[in-house]
Amino acid sequence: MKKRLYIYGALAVLLSTTSCEKFLTREPENEIGSINFLTKESDLALYANGFIQRHMPDEETLAWGDQYSDITATRASTAFLIGDTWNADQQGGWSGGSSGTWSKLRNVNYFLQNLPKAKGNVSDEVYRHYEGVGRFWRAYFYFDMVKTFGDVPWYDQALEVDDYTQLYKGRDSREFVMEKVLEDLNYAAENCSADAKYVKTSTMIHKWVALAFKARVCLFEGTYRKYHTELGLQSSAATFLREAVKAAEELMTSGPYSLVNNASNVATQYRSLFNSENLNEQEVILGVRFMKDVRMHSITWKLFSASYGNNWSLSQDFVNHYLKLDGSRFTDDPNYATKTYQDNFVNRDYRLKQTVVAPDYERKISGNLKKDAPNFALTSTGYQLIKWAIDDDIHVGIANSYNSVPMFRYAEVLLNYAEAKAELGEMGVTEWNRSIRLLRERAGVNGAAPSTYDPYLASYYMNQTTDMWILEVRRERTVELVHENLRYDDLMRWKLGPLLAKPWKGIYFEQKNTPYDLNGDGVMDVAVVDVEPPASSKVPGVVYVVLGTGFRLTDGNSGNLEFGMHQNRYWHDKKYLRPVPSTAIQVNPNLLPQNQGWD
Repeated sequence: MKKRLYIYGALAVLLSTTSCEKFLTREPENEIGSINFLTKESDLALYANGFIQRHMPDEETLAWGDQYSDITATRASTAFLIGDTWNADQQGGWSGGSSGTWSKLRNVNYFLQNLPKAKGNVSDEVYRHYEGVGRFWRAYFYFDMVKTFGDVPWYDQALEVDDYTQLYKGRDSREFVMEKVLEDLNYAAENCSADAKYVKTSTMIHKWVALAFKARVCLFEGTYRKYHTELGLQSSAATFLREAVKAAEELMTSGPYSLVNNASNVATQYRSLFNSENLNEQEVILGVRFMKDVRMHSITWKLFSASYGNNWSLSQDFVNHYLKLDGSRFTDDPNYATKTYQDNFVNRDYRLKQTVVAPDYERKISGNLKKDAPNFALTSTGYQLIKWAIDDDIHVGIANSYNSVPMFRYAEVLLNYAEAKAELGEMGVTEWNRSIRLLRERAGVNGAAPSTYDPYLASYYMNQTTDMWILEVRRERTVELVHENLRYDDLMRWKLGPLLAKPWKGIYFEQKNTPYDLNGDGVMDVAVVDVEPPASSKVPGVVYVVLGTGFRLTDGNSGNLEFGMHQNRYWHDKKYLRPVPSTAIQVNPNLLPQNQGWD
């Protein structure tokens, strides 16, 4: 009784906080309110489609999820990374209400709890498929919560309003929750259907989606446990890594997917996966579909707007990851650090010019196809992102882009397989040839296995390892999956958070106060100056980058253009997990202790 009075008193004070009862017991909004609902296959399909709408990330999350990372410069950073001021009062992600965080879980558990109504009315195969779909989304919810908060309460039932023991329980351990996540994913992978009616459009949950997600989850958890030794879970890391290999191998040997790869399209086929209206069903396992004049978005607009987007720009360190076409390392050239913008693209992996503006980049401007150089009104480094753009300025200034957005690709499955094998110490030429080699050769690069480790990569990744297989998989993952909402998670699981606080290096300038023509079209594009010249002295078309206003040259009067020092990004190891929000703890003190460092 005392506990109950305490809780109700806290709720009376916290008027802005929705109670545990409401966000764990409220009937789902899309529940039809009939005892006959969820009794036939069409009901199950309708409810499952609602999961897609509520749980899947939107197109901007998928395209911009990497924006706060080590390789992407942005005009402004997130408050979480700025200084050491973030605290539990600012943290979200634990909200109630009909559209809050926990309502998504309640929605899934309600579906699973009421699924037996359909028994006898649908086939066993259909029943198991939809149970697998529900358990997939429960695993999806909890994986996100564990990544964010670590220990969280596990619920596998839609709770009743008077079940105070469960409503106000404490957090379950990471180990317990992730074992439950693995159980759900194993069930989904074994029971979700592989029928073409689910697989064909790349927009529904099916067996292959479950396997792809399982490989991602298990790779994350296995490497997180390996590198985060403070958890004391290293002994169980291999278990998750082997599950990642198992899931990926099943997809690789039995699944219907392969890399889009036509030697005649080597300069365009990679990017076609990201700027085409249709999801390429050969490689895309799950994605968000858009359609011209029906459902559209603003990604291209934001990439080419000086005010609307965040000036997403890739770094020189990112560009240095790309190999030469003959398979040799760009950074083995003794002069690599002083190569010009144009020289960075000579004989390089074809994915580079399909990811950022290259010297030969063209797009339609006012209806005419023209060469277009990096615009320093839109980029902070000179490596201007185009991976998600449609090359026509008709999509700038209005939200009418219609390119569909992949969420799971077969390429990631190959990378997850290779990394898990490398982390287990089981990577060799055979494993290399069935994974990384395929990705490199699709990009026009000699795919032969490495013979030595890359000292540049070892240094970049803070000398955490000199294992050549691990380093080469990280190289491949960096260039293949850039801006696909995975880089931040990669840094978290590798325990490389300090990379988030480093300044970004851009293109190399031989000298300041000199205009440069970046794409060889005879028009000067940019000059780095100490003071912006008066209008009468400006060269037409030139964007003047003024040093000392967030920019500097690494060598003073020359060097790489460096950006981001003024943002005061700061890393502390407590940031590997977010704090449990203060509002949640005030409602339920059993959520304590707070995550380490956030007291």
